[in-house]
Amino acid sequence: RLLGRARVMDTVLTGITTTGTPHIGNYVGAIRPTVLASFDTSVTSFHFLADYHSLVKSRDPGQMACSTLEIAASWLAAGLSSECIFYRQSDVPEIMELTWILTCMTAKGLMNRAHAYKGAVAENEATDKKDPDKGITMGLFCYPILMAADILMFKANKVPVGKDQIQHVEMARDIAGRFNHHYGETFVLPEAVIDENAAVLPGLDGRKMSKSYGNIIPLFAEEKVLRKLIMRIKTNSQEPGEPKDPDTSALFSIYRAFSSDEEAESIRKLYTGGIAWGEMKQMLFEYLNEHLKEPREEYNKLIAAPDYVEKVLQRGAQKAREVSHPFMAKIRAAIGLQPLG
Repeated sequence: RLLGRARVMDTVLTGITTTGTPHIGNYVGAIRPTVLASFDTSVTSFHFLADYHSLVKSRDPGQMACSTLEIAASWLAAGLSSECIFYRQSDVPEIMELTWILTCMTAKGLMNRAHAYKGAVAENEATDKKDPDKGITMGLFCYPILMAADILMFKANKVPVGKDQIQHVEMARDIAGRFNHHYGETFVLPEAVIDENAAVLPGLDGRKMSKSYGNIIPLFAEEKVLRKLIMRIKTNSQEPGEPKDPDTSALFSIYRAFSSDEEAESIRKLYTGGIAWGEMKQMLFEYLNEHLKEPREEYNKLIAAPDYVEKVLQRGAQKAREVSHPFMAKIRAAIGLQPLG
């Protein structure tokens, strides 16, 4: 390392699709770590609502608008730093322009290997061998290219993702490398960042908490609803007084995701002592309700003030376009889209 050389800041980009209501699994797995990371002054942070991505699955305009407000309000209520750049994907038109440019550079064979597309084809082949592409849209097929544009537009070199999204970041690298080879060094090659400690919460039925399973606990459910849902969490038939294994308990997994090590250890001892399931559910409800009380109040205020949330997103979009607009001019020049005189 050369003495006196300035350290180059990392640029981190995180997105969340605007489908459905955020649940506590989203909070511990994505929202909370993202919010904490947004206060890291050693990086430049971009956080966005991926509403164009949501069109792949959503056909309900009302649901799209509602989910956009709910998710934006959730991140803000959770404490997202005002210093990061927080914007809505559809408010940055350069992203879609770049998507088409990258589409023209991307090999179809690369898209053929995308896990989501291959999974949809495999499902079709298992049920209807006549048409392996039945019901598959070009949105699903080209999804990785739009994600590449999201990343490359802001020169993000670090992209926090779940393990199921690693392939998309690798594809973004391949697409960027191909562009750079043809038109000169333009894009930064991104790297996927995996949080091995990110919690994956069980849902009401014991399976992974997921909107598609219908087993979620909404992040900012009102107190009575929260208690009702927690009381529905599946447990085994062990009686009060019987020692129980916390490591196989959905109740403990959820508690542990929110608690400190010391708090978790005290609950672990209660399991060994045979705590009744009803008592544990009540303790979990009280703990989560207290933990989420303040952000829930802030969330409700934001939901009641969509104009304010919109202003926050528009300010973020303006900051994002201060980066994307001049960079798109450079990209256009590189491929030959430039004034003739």
